[in-house]
Amino acid sequence: MTAAKTRFAPSPTGLIHIGNARTALFSALAGESFLLRIEDTDGERSRHEFVEELLQDLRWLGLHWDEGPDSADPDPQWFQSQRGALYAGYYAALAEQGRAYPCYCSATELEVSRKVQLASGKPPRYSGKCAQLSAGEGARLAAEGRQPTLRFRVPRGETVRFEDGVRGTQTFRSDDIGDFIVRRADGSAAFFFCNAIDDALMGVTQVVRGEDHLANTPRQILVLEALGLPVPAYAHTALILGDDGTPLSKRNGSRSLGQLRGEGYLPIALLNMMARLGHHYESEVLLDFAGLKAGFAIAHLGKSPARFDPAHLLHWQSLAIRAAGDRTLTDWLRTETRVLVPAARMADFLDLVRSNCLFPGEADAWARILFTDEPLALEPAAADAARQAGEGFFLAAIDAAEQAGADGDRFLAVLRQATGAKGKALFMPLRAALTGRHDGPELGFLYRTLDAQRLHRRLAEFTYPSR
Repeated sequence: MTAAKTRFAPSPTGLIHIGNARTALFSALAGESFLLRIEDTDGERSRHEFVEELLQDLRWLGLHWDEGPDSADPDPQWFQSQRGALYAGYYAALAEQGRAYPCYCSATELEVSRKVQLASGKPPRYSGKCAQLSAGEGARLAAEGRQPTLRFRVPRGETVRFEDGVRGTQTFRSDDIGDFIVRRADGSAAFFFCNAIDDALMGVTQVVRGEDHLANTPRQILVLEALGLPVPAYAHTALILGDDGTPLSKRNGSRSLGQLRGEGYLPIALLNMMARLGHHYESEVLLDFAGLKAGFAIAHLGKSPARFDPAHLLHWQSLAIRAAGDRTLTDWLRTETRVLVPAARMADFLDLVRSNCLFPGEADAWARILFTDEPLALEPAAADAARQAGEGFFLAAIDAAEQAGADGDRFLAVLRQATGAKGKALFMPLRAALTGRHDGPELGFLYRTLDAQRLHRRLAEFTYPSR
């Protein structure tokens, strides 16, 4: 069997979000080789800065392409906007075969025809008005200043059939398709056309894309067969729904990869979450890219829509933080956090992060609690616990600290004996005084980590009734 070659072919008209990032991931997982192509034929909406962001996002995710652009500079090999001369040869070939013809219909005429068909209960498709224009009629319309599109002549009375890797056998009647545009009036290639041509010329053997492209596939098969070009296998993945059951959007949880990166999500967390959106894995442990690839199969893709659950992403973020190495976590911390944490305490601090933090802001808050004298913001539950413990508890805690020195276990034992407090009655007031919070690292860690003078000052603050 020939090794599968897949591709991701985004249009740089905006920032990459979870939906198209999942398509990129599935494509990278499905192929032995993976190609990136920039489909920038939409001259009005395609932007150089979107290409730059796209390349940065894919590299951040760890999706490395075997073939494709190295930068955002337009390259004739990978940017469709630079391949117009190549497409022109295929337009000519179709026209010579009688499989394509110029169409002079205006946008207004096409819209009127569409509305009439819809009003009649018919699916809108091109009427074929220009299919039989004579050369003289075409010349007259051109003389009026009309710029023609080029339409593919769809054969009548045929069936287009293909095996979809997700949805099984798909059958389309050619009479329901209608002649479609392959070259726009401005001379640029239409999506149906250049997308299919480039897949064939670049040796793509497996196309993985969203089900919203399913209706495009018969058109592209017709074009490729008319030109004698190879047809890839297709697999159309189910859409992603938001947590409210509607298509994923900004309103119900979709964010760009740049936003997710800025929020502090680790790429391995996103990869594990996205790989399981509509795909079944036997393993529920955190997997690296190689592990995800080893367990991936197009046959495991589901037909039903996948639902994006923010809690699902947080779960993988938690596993990713716990599994992260020191270098990864240190780089993930904010610059100001790295400045606050003494080098000698960084390894211990990273252990705290793994057990207590999901995002850099949380790590920064702990660094300020442990290594600065900034006033603590008392959580309500912590304030209640401190108030119930009373002044005497904290006076006893100061005495216990003086007796125990650096020995955290001895500190707790002495305080327990002096006050009779145990369980929450012992731990909660101490957490309140030392951190302002009702949860966090185990008390022994806090006791060992806090500077002795800082610890004493915080306990002393609670020995006054005004506190």
